Amino acid sequence: MSEPLPPGTPDLVLTSVRQPGDDACSDVHIRDGAVAAITPTGASPGVSSPAARMVDFGGRFVIPGLWDEHVHMTQWALASNRLDLSGAGSARDAAAVVGACLAARVDGNASPEDATTLVGAGFRDAVWPDVPSLDLLDSVTQGRPAALISHDLHCVWLNSAAARRYGVPVTADGLLREEPAFVVTRELGRLPARVVDPWVQQAGQAAAARGVVGIVDFEMTWNRDVWLRRISDGFAALRVEAGVYPQDLDRAVAEGLWTGIGVAGSDGLLTVGPLKVLIDGSLNTRTAFCVDPYPDGGHGLLTVRGTELLALLVRAHTAGFVPAVHAIGDAANQVALDAFEAAGIAGRVEHAQFVRSEDLVRFGRLGVTASVQPAHALDDRDAAEANWAGRTERAFPLRSLLAAGATLALGSDAPVAPLDPWTAMSAATTRDRQDGRGPWHAEQSLTRQEALRASARGRGRLRVGDPADLAVLDGDPLTVSDAEFAAMPVAATLVAGRFTYDGG
Repeated sequence: MSEPLPPGTPDLVLTSVRQPGDDACSDVHIRDGAVAAITPTGASPGVSSPAARMVDFGGRFVIPGLWDEHVHMTQWALASNRLDLSGAGSARDAAAVVGACLAARVDGNASPEDATTLVGAGFRDAVWPDVPSLDLLDSVTQGRPAALISHDLHCVWLNSAAARRYGVPVTADGLLREEPAFVVTRELGRLPARVVDPWVQQAGQAAAARGVVGIVDFEMTWNRDVWLRRISDGFAALRVEAGVYPQDLDRAVAEGLWTGIGVAGSDGLLTVGPLKVLIDGSLNTRTAFCVDPYPDGGHGLLTVRGTELLALLVRAHTAGFVPAVHAIGDAANQVALDAFEAAGIAGRVEHAQFVRSEDLVRFGRLGVTASVQPAHALDDRDAAEANWAGRTERAFPLRSLLAAGATLALGSDAPVAPLDPWTAMSAATTRDRQDGRGPWHAEQSLTRQEALRASARGRGRLRVGDPADLAVLDGDPLTVSDAEFAAMPVAATLVAGRFTYDGG
């Protein structure tokens, strides 16, 4: 339904656009960074005013701008500039890739251990037929430091030279898991801002070209100052909600920060995000805390006990922070929901990959948002089936969560999956990698309309008064083929009525 045009002159008019499912074209009037009116094309008074910029989109489709609700932005930018191990089908394959890279690498006259650390990323050892070892990696690195980060960021495979360089003890497998892995990963990311920030700038521009208007950044550091520096240096592609971790909660409170407050000096682009709390590991690393045992008999790791989590949730809530609890395994999700229920507060569960049927309804009843990454369902399919063959019905229960009244928020967990909402929405709607095996638990698929809403913070259509954060598409996302939907061409993206991407 069209809205009347209020008095005043718009800053920008997007003419001849359609909202998904509409036949008739409309004009979207933008004033002061917000949607001021939506009127039938050609019927708007004053649209020829020379004060307004007119952009004709020729019947293309306009949607609310998309958000990625879970990103590690610096790690995503770094991963794009690291040795790619995602195609390695075994530990020996990964070692061979490392060896070939080092054979072609030139580090001047530096001795092997003085050379720059070779950093690889993206390996998936959970589905390898063999296992990593210190000896294997040492055999191909000729004394040069090498550190390989798993695709889920919860595991690092080191050689002996890298273990010495970073001062960490390693066993015969050369693997660090969870907190020791995070420590080394942070060290590997300590590159100069003049190197990293341009990579982040490129990553932001690439995201804008996919219709993304905002991200929730859970980089594991004090992130406010990092983003202020980037924005002052010209980063303007996205809105950023910067998460805080428990070790920085006192600092955040002392500086007068809480979830949702805008950060001064950021031109409205930077907001304080949730408080992120990790209570279990990941599936690839076999540390997700699960009810059913893994093949080795273990249940994974619970890194924060229920009583400790409850106290932290209450403390965060009192300080004005929305808690975001990382819980992948079904046992971890039970602990998280128990804590939310005991605290009597709402918040978010990040991942919610495995959820017991009796816990599904609690997401809706407690007002806990399920911040999920649908592409992980396809990435982790083999690992889940290897661990619990025939017992994976509780994996990535998107349809069941929605039916139970939960709010879904879609994301990527980049670099674990690409920072591309169309990849996430395609996985959510098809549950299929198009590799000939067919959908995985198709009964848990979302409709496209549901996936779009969950990627746009509940906004299904443009509304007058909303921020003019929007994307213009070449096709109707409700009717194009599955392949076109996954690769949806984006014609333009706007944040607060400013073009952050213009495809021409």
